[in-house]
Amino acid sequence: MSAQLHAGHGDPHMVHTHGEHAGHSVAMFRDKFWLTLGLSVVVVIFSPMFWHLFGAMPPSFPGSEWIGPVLGTVIFFYGGMPFLKGGLGELKARQPGMMLLIGMAITVAFLASWATSLRIGGFDLDFWWELALLVTIMLLGHWLEMRALGASQGALAALAALLPDEAERVAPGGGTETVAAADLVPGDLVLVRAGGRLPADGRIEDGTAELDESMITGESKTVSRGPGSPVVAGTVATDTSLRVRVEAVGESTALAGIQRMVADAQASSSRAQALADRAAAFLFYFATGAGILTFIAWALLGDLPTAVTATVTVLVIACPHALGLAIPLVIAISTERAAKGGVLVKDRLALERMRTVGAVLFDKTGTLTKGEPDVVGIAAAGAGQGGDDGALLALAAAAESDSEHPVARAIVRAARERGLSIPAATGFQASSGRGVQARVATQDQGADTSAELVHVGGPALLAELGLETPAELSAAVEGWKARGASVLHVVRNGRIAGALALEDSVREESRTAVKALQDRGIRVAMITGDAQQVADAVAQDLGIDEVFAQVLPQDKDRKVAELQQRGQSVAMVGDGVNDAPALARADVGIAIGAGTDVAIESAGVVLAGNDPRSVVSVVELSRASYRKMWENLVWATGYNVIAVPLAAGVLAFAGIMLSPAAGAILMSLSTIVVALNAQLLRRLNLDPRDVR
Repeated sequence: MSAQLHAGHGDPHMVHTHGEHAGHSVAMFRDKFWLTLGLSVVVVIFSPMFWHLFGAMPPSFPGSEWIGPVLGTVIFFYGGMPFLKGGLGELKARQPGMMLLIGMAITVAFLASWATSLRIGGFDLDFWWELALLVTIMLLGHWLEMRALGASQGALAALAALLPDEAERVAPGGGTETVAAADLVPGDLVLVRAGGRLPADGRIEDGTAELDESMITGESKTVSRGPGSPVVAGTVATDTSLRVRVEAVGESTALAGIQRMVADAQASSSRAQALADRAAAFLFYFATGAGILTFIAWALLGDLPTAVTATVTVLVIACPHALGLAIPLVIAISTERAAKGGVLVKDRLALERMRTVGAVLFDKTGTLTKGEPDVVGIAAAGAGQGGDDGALLALAAAAESDSEHPVARAIVRAARERGLSIPAATGFQASSGRGVQARVATQDQGADTSAELVHVGGPALLAELGLETPAELSAAVEGWKARGASVLHVVRNGRIAGALALEDSVREESRTAVKALQDRGIRVAMITGDAQQVADAVAQDLGIDEVFAQVLPQDKDRKVAELQQRGQSVAMVGDGVNDAPALARADVGIAIGAGTDVAIESAGVVLAGNDPRSVVSVVELSRASYRKMWENLVWATGYNVIAVPLAAGVLAFAGIMLSPAAGAILMSLSTIVVALNAQLLRRLNLDPRDVR
């Protein structure tokens, strides 16, 4: 199964990567952090510069002066290696960012500290404790960041998992043999039993069945397929078995085509650069320029020792701990708050982009609607109103009570919700594409009568029985059809007793979600494979701005691109396999958690429930998180704007010059401010029930 579907499209785990973390794992950063933290505590305890801040001396014993250099070297090479490698990669790519900034700072601190420890040049630049804390805090920041990140890496595997591993191939003699689905070739005849998935694309040669095509179309209603009908790999024959002639396998199937679209769309949406990296690039140039100018200025003044000391101090403190934690802390806290509110953030860039979304495109079925049919209309023939409607519904529920079809369940559920007594039924028979029949025991003025033959079905049933809709029901039936509702007739002893209308009903929460988004300046659009009149009815009910109806699965992706070409940043909300390419193509893909694995894996944000109001919560979270990111970055970079010139000695003429120890204290204070500011995100209320 998977071999063919996966072949030729590369490793799905490489589709969506973050360059600064390539080759690194959450576990690696976690393990390095904890070991480095333990070593750093020891380095700080034996650091003369640290104790000098308090006017004291560190613990001392023979050889204790080498604890800092030895452990600091271990920390530099063990804990700092991801940053050194990442910095080298950014340097080669000529795209300086956080890794290069960190790598430069720890390298300068390492060399200066060894020069001091070996008494080379007569400098007092013992940065071992600062080096240790810098590496430790940066490892913590990257660990938090990577733990908070999610990737859409499982989407392709989830698509492949929709195909069965084995198939029953019909032998020339009429028997069947079990073969691997990957071994099927066009022209093979396969047997698909009731409840089984089709192993390949093909055409039905024998049998008629209700097919669940929701994994492709996203629509909950089963579709009747008979001889000559094309069928798609991964769909399910719900009620009876079929014999299907294979026409396409592996890479040629519709499912594989969707897989390719997902891969292409994911690749096209993964090129954005993180906000912290942009700030780090600015600080790299700022620190490098400041360091060069500092050295030149002091060298021209003839003070080479001060030139070296000031330059090293500038380069070390130019990589503030606060910048390394500014974004990761906000991401970690915001994703934690989101999870408590039923929102799983899988991609930090998706969360960042959500604040800029100008249009939200909702898939209709299962997102704005319940995804299952409901009885929305009852019309009894004869006496007209009141109790007759209830009696008609009870009669239909009795005939459908033994069926597992979604429509049957909806009718029975409607009868029970109305507190109706459902009569007993016997002799149940289902006829694919036409309806059901059963003998229902009825009562007349308290006296039991013989069971009556009751049919429930659509137009095909009426044609088979030679019946036409009575004039008294025509207005109701035509009105339902105009809305796109499914109409079923109830036939009692050969006469039409009435009709029922069933629709995929709108969620009450959808109205609040649509209005709340519009109140925040966001356009709301809806996309569906349903007929135009069905889509228009739902859109009118909800006040939706734009509707895309009768959209084929492969075209959903194009509709997202169409909105983007208008200059809009688009968030797509969906729950089906057919939504996966559109979810991946959108600036932000939001999957309903109750949907398919593929939709979930293709999205950057997943809603644990099926409440569309949670989309508004994601918008609020994105905007609040971005504000905190900027506040933290302004503080972190603002610290540099002040601290770097002081360390360079611009006020040396007034006797003010920032020492390495003082710079270290300011960095620590900056980190504390950033951490406390990020904690304010915990006050954000993400309960969708409170959306207004």
